[in-house]
Amino acid sequence: MVTHLSGKVQTVLGRLSPDELGITLPHEHFLIDIRNYFEEPAVIGDLALAYQPIALENLDWVRHHPLQSKTNMVLDDEREAIEEALVFGLAGGQTIVDCSERNHKRDPRALMRISKSTGLNVVMGTGYYVWPSHGPDMDNKSEDEIYQEFVQDIVEGVDGTGIKAGIIGEIGISSPMHPNEEKTLRAGARAQKSTGAAIYIHSPRDEKDPLKVVNLLTNLGADPQHIVMCDVDRTLLTHERRLELAKTGCFLEWDHFGQLDYYFRPEIDMPNDRYRVRDIIELAQAGYLSQVLMSHDICQKVMRRKYGGHGYAHILQYIVPVMRAKGMRNEEINTILIENPKRLLTGI
Repeated sequence: MVTHLSGKVQTVLGRLSPDELGITLPHEHFLIDIRNYFEEPAVIGDLALAYQPIALENLDWVRHHPLQSKTNMVLDDEREAIEEALVFGLAGGQTIVDCSERNHKRDPRALMRISKSTGLNVVMGTGYYVWPSHGPDMDNKSEDEIYQEFVQDIVEGVDGTGIKAGIIGEIGISSPMHPNEEKTLRAGARAQKSTGAAIYIHSPRDEKDPLKVVNLLTNLGADPQHIVMCDVDRTLLTHERRLELAKTGCFLEWDHFGQLDYYFRPEIDMPNDRYRVRDIIELAQAGYLSQVLMSHDICQKVMRRKYGGHGYAHILQYIVPVMRAKGMRNEEINTILIENPKRLLTGI
């Protein structure tokens, strides 16, 4: 069966040949609103900090309380997004995948303007995040309705704009999986078969669950070589777990580069950037280099350069030299940054 995206990559400005992608960040956010997760501080001394603009004086507090700073939880400045993205372009980058989905106020027209202003290729997603972010109508939506939404976003365009999504995701999965999340996952597998688009999974937090999710998708007929398991650097913390998942044929995405800690769950020993590189090398030496992806998942203000963060060029500026210092060849680095995203994003 010839699918909608067969042999092409779909960006917000239209379809491209895969060879036009170049260095690609496969998982980022330009504009996103996650304020529905805001947690007002329980301590009176922190209450004022929760509503302050980010400044040098409160930056450390915000970094350690990312969900208690309301201003930190929204990226809504289009000009700022353009300025931040241009740094990636100047460093040699050419393509960014924006994984903001339906329930995080995705803005296709803004993504088109960002692409035109920066000269970067921008790929847009379609999907639903974890169940607490679902709308009140989600219980009543059928799997078929969700499937039709995904297909329409990819084939016809989003909300009558004619601007088309190029991936399915990121689809949020919890541990344990909520019934509405499973409904969305099943719809995503069907949409992949109809359109040829890759499907991104926001990793469930239990280390046993990513494998279950990928197995469910493949049992439903999804192509494992077009499945991305995101967040492996905060979920799959041992080589054995990563190897177990890699054997399915899916992509493993280290997408927390630049993040110093995982403040949402202090019990998790999330690796720093150098350990992330070490883990990638370990998986590559086991024969799975062609399934590795790297990105930053920038979704908060403190992750941007303007607010003292690392920004979209962090991997190119600071991590590629670490990869070389640890013995990786340019060919291997290009496999991760260019060839793997190209295969992933090319429609089947």
